Amino acid sequence: MPFAINPDRTKPWNSLPELPVDSVIYLDVDILLQLGNSKAALGRLQGRSIAIPNQGLLINSISLQEAKASSAIENIFTTDDELYKAYSEENVGQVNGPAKEILYYREALWEGHQYLQENKPIDREYFIKMYRIVSRFNDGIRPPVAQIVIKEGGSGPNAGKVFYTQPRGAGIIEAKMDNLIKFLNDEINYPLDPLLKMAIGHYQFEAIHPFRDGNGRTGRIFNINYLTQKGLLDYPILFLSKYIMENKEAYYAGLAGITQRGSWKNWILYMLKAVEVTANITYDKINDIISAKESITAAVLENTDIQRPDSLINSIFTQPFTRVQHLVKKGIYAENTARKYLDQLTEMGILEKRLVGKGHYFLNLELYRILSE
Repeated sequence: MPFAINPDRTKPWNSLPELPVDSVIYLDVDILLQLGNSKAALGRLQGRSIAIPNQGLLINSISLQEAKASSAIENIFTTDDELYKAYSEENVGQVNGPAKEILYYREALWEGHQYLQENKPIDREYFIKMYRIVSRFNDGIRPPVAQIVIKEGGSGPNAGKVFYTQPRGAGIIEAKMDNLIKFLNDEINYPLDPLLKMAIGHYQFEAIHPFRDGNGRTGRIFNINYLTQKGLLDYPILFLSKYIMENKEAYYAGLAGITQRGSWKNWILYMLKAVEVTANITYDKINDIISAKESITAAVLENTDIQRPDSLINSIFTQPFTRVQHLVKKGIYAENTARKYLDQLTEMGILEKRLVGKGHYFLNLELYRILSE
């Protein structure tokens, strides 16, 4: 067997094999065919996204949906209305409940992207930074005293039983993280396709489980940040967690399959398929958003005397909920003018005015529909 399995799930897996894995694991016809399909879909998405003059139309809305789906995998749920309202607030500290956790994920996604774009390699600091944002803890790699295990969920006969025990001990987690980081950064000794490295690296990170909490979310942030660092995408706009959420059992089964049976093929195929499917979904959403924006722009130009219509339309497509103060603080309009124009778009059926609490929000109906599909 090219990969040593976990001999006892109730004891720390300190013998978790270091990377790289044996090439026989990924030099497989099915994997290489799927790799080609995934790279083609990702390339098409990248080509479409760079042709958009204002990528803020995609960056805010699609990354917010990625944050929502990834958080849902961890059973952190909220409605689109609650999420978009929360995002429209100026300060995350004013937000409560699950929406706040999702906004923290999105913050980490962008902080990680910016960190790596500053010509920094993936390092321990990167992972700790992501963990601290999503978990809101201020510590770092868990110490040996943290007796953390993963237990079976649900209500079946095995519920509550130990499913997996992560590596534990002085210096052990640090050494395994350093091995993972070297594998990800070293293109000379480990010249592997980035998509394969992402799939292998994601498993290894989750198996190490270096933090007290937030390992799943941190690992999924890494997936997208790694693709942007390698130049496969300019921005973290891949809606990857949607596929994982819709195929959640297969995701966890894939991770367990490596640990318990050394079954790497199913896992790698799963991750590559996730990239292909979500790249195509994101590509379609981009086209739908562009088409809706163009249609609304034409209607506004033909039927209104709104000044600086491009600035107004760009603003309402940057996020689903818009407030008068958004336009005022951006310096686009004075308050009365902003309110007048938003009311005008509401009368045209482009926006829907909603009273939430004590404030009025203007919902872009087409953007909301596209993102919710």
